[in-house]
Amino acid sequence: MALKSPCIDVCAFDGKTALCIGCVRTREEIRGWKKMTDHRRHQILNDRPRRQAKVNQAALMAARED
Repeated sequence: MALKSPCIDVCAFDGKTALCIGCVRTREEIRGWKKMTDHRRHQILNDRPRRQAKVNQAALMAARED
């Protein structure tokens, strides 16, 4: 059974990381999700905590620059 998309309908991309701030995937990953193997989907989903930390760090850095 195919893994569901992690999309939460918050489609806005972080300029520093190029990751969606909602699902923490790249544009390419979002576009290709339906054609990906479950193995590749698992890799992306398992990497979400690291990616989320990266987006959070970028947001903190941007806030400090303001």
